[in-house]
Amino acid sequence: MGTEKRERQKLNRQQRLTELAAQQRRSTTKKRSLQGAGLVALVLLVVLIFNKTGGDNTADVASTDTVLDTPLDTTSDTAVDAPIDSTAPVATTPVVTAPGASLTGDTKCPAVDGSQARVTKFEKAPPMCIDAAKKYTATFDTTEGSIVVALDTVKTPQTVNNFVTLARYKYYDGTVVFRTDTSIDIIQGGGLTNSDDPGYSIADEGSGYKYVEGDLTMARTGAPNSAGGQWFFVAGPKASALDGQGTYVNFAKVTSGLDVVKNILALSSGSGALGGVPSRNVVINSVTITES
Repeated sequence: MGTEKRERQKLNRQQRLTELAAQQRRSTTKKRSLQGAGLVALVLLVVLIFNKTGGDNTADVASTDTVLDTPLDTTSDTAVDAPIDSTAPVATTPVVTAPGASLTGDTKCPAVDGSQARVTKFEKAPPMCIDAAKKYTATFDTTEGSIVVALDTVKTPQTVNNFVTLARYKYYDGTVVFRTDTSIDIIQGGGLTNSDDPGYSIADEGSGYKYVEGDLTMARTGAPNSAGGQWFFVAGPKASALDGQGTYVNFAKVTSGLDVVKNILALSSGSGALGGVPSRNVVINSVTITES
């Protein structure tokens, strides 16, 4: 009997040990489940906070970029002030041109035989280098054809003198027509960009000008006496919109090649800060002056 009792006691102990082990496993599993759920909740909270703050920062950056990228206000009386030497950017392909020299001090009259070295920057406006009693003709050799103009030394001797001097210094060689504005029928050049100048300005000669097809006219800013080296050709009747100002000095008239002027205007892209640019580069290879 003692032996049977001991066996029952041994069996009971084994059963209790088995139950205790099962309870411990259930407790451990529950604890791990709670820890996992807590970890998941913590991760979700972090993500929520990050998304909230991150979204706000993204919005701030986007707003700032929009402000910085807002284009400059180019609204002005463009149709009226079209020929001015505006500083707005012009989308033309750069032309590789050998840089000219810079002159300091007084500007000397250039050689008339075509041997003058190229100069593109001057400290002072030139003296009177032409003989106003003579007739002067300028021939524009362009990549679109030749344009010949008769310069008016009777009404505008100072303006003609400035243009002839710059041409003989080869100032215009390798420059471009950087503007073709069909809203006022003009093509503008006298530099590589609309901000180029020779380093000085000249006085206006008269006012009350009317602008008709074939005129060659000095461009300038809205300020008086601010013309330098830029010019524009009138290619059609819409330029009469400038008559109300009449401050851009007409100093020459096309005698040959008006069709070339019109063809260059027809290349206009019809858009841009200056009303349009040529769809391809129009290069002024040279401007040759003859006198008689």
